[in-house]
Amino acid sequence: MSTTTRRIHATPEQVWEVLCDGWLYPLWVVGASRMRDVEESWPQVGAKLHHSVGTWPLLIDDNTEVLEARPPSLLELKARGWPAGTARVRLRLDAVGTETEVTIEEDVEDGPGRLMPKPLRDLQLGWRNVESLRRLAYVVEGRVAG
Repeated sequence: MSTTTRRIHATPEQVWEVLCDGWLYPLWVVGASRMRDVEESWPQVGAKLHHSVGTWPLLIDDNTEVLEARPPSLLELKARGWPAGTARVRLRLDAVGTETEVTIEEDVEDGPGRLMPKPLRDLQLGWRNVESLRRLAYVVEGRVAG
C-alpha cells in the first residue's frame, strides 16, 4: 500500500466531521469531480457515495463504499474508478496533542490499474494523496478557524 501522512491543526473529531459529510468528498479527494448522491447512512459500513471521476465532458459515474468505520479514528473504503479499477483506501486519524495525524494507505485492488508495477503505482498514489491531504487540511482547518 502507498502511505501518505499529514498533520492537520484540528482534533480527530473535527477531521471526522468533514469525512462524515460525503457532499464534501470532491473538495478534497483528487479525481472526484462531483457528487451525485450520498446515502443517508454515510459513513456506516455498506453506505456509498455516488460520485463522478474525470473532467467534463469525460466523466465516469462511480461510487465509493464504506468497508469499516471506527469514529473518529478509522475509515476504510472501497473506491471504484473505472476504467482503472477499484482501490482500497484506509484513512487513520491519530491524535497528537491538539492536532491530528492523518494517514492515507491506498492500493489498487483489481482492474487494469493492477497491471502497473507497484513502485509506479505507489509514486502516482503518493502524489495524489499528498494533494488530497493538503485539500482535506484546508477544508478542516477552514471550518475550525471559522
